[in-house]
Amino acid sequence: MTWEVKNELLTNNFQFQDFTQAVEFVNQIKDLANAANHHPDVLIHSYNQVKIMLMTHDQNTITDKDHNLANQIDKLLA
Repeated sequence: MTWEVKNELLTNNFQFQDFTQAVEFVNQIKDLANAANHHPDVLIHSYNQVKIMLMTHDQNTITDKDHNLANQIDKLLA
């Protein structure tokens, strides 16, 4: 998956067949984020797309925590 740095956030946009699949994906991310105690900003838009934005808020920058969570999110779709 292609993650990009935009506005000092590590971001990616994922497209699904429908709203239900998009929400189910977010629920899977919730479990990963809670396990890592690292929570992304998540936006469901256009009914079937999910935008993920990562930044380590207490460091005010992108860190290994963000890259690790991004890799785990990618594995959900592998």
